[in-house]
Parts: sequence; structure tokens; C-alpha cells
Amino acid sequence: MADPNDDPVRRRRAQVAQWTLLANRIGYLVLALAVSLFVVAFVFSFTATMATLIVICLVVSFALLAPSIVLGYAVKAAEREDAERGL
Repeated sequence: MADPNDDPVRRRRAQVAQWTLLANRIGYLVLALAVSLFVVAFVFSFTATMATLIVICLVVSFALLAPSIVLGYAVKAAEREDAERGL
């Protein structure tokens, strides 16, 4: 059985997995910030600035989360398929 560290595909897959994990964490953090800003704006006063900040946070969050979630599932599926094949 070959060492996974010697395989360039597995190294690249591990690198993609690390980046997707980071993008997931940042994306969910920005989404939590958007929700927090919404609650603060709802409780105090909904200004145009707060609405703009909330929308910016949501756009950044979704821009990070959409590809990172898809790539994360792709990496997991590829690893699972390799394990089933005994690679």
C-alpha cells in the first residue's frame, strides 16, 4: 500500500480540505455576525447603515459557505471511495 503522503492527489485533497474547513469556519462566523447585527438593529434602531452591514455579512458568508460546503462533501466522498477501493 502506498504512503498517502507520497500521492500528489491525496496531498492536494488534504490541502483543499484544510481550505474548506477554514472557509466554513469564517463563513459561519460572518453569518453569526450578521444575525447578531440583525438582533442589535431590531432591538435598537434599524438604520440604513445597519441594513447595509447585515447584507454585506450575508453576502460574504454565502460566498464563502456555498463552495466550501460543496468542496468539503467532494473531498469526503473521494476519500470514502478511495477507502472502499483499498487505496
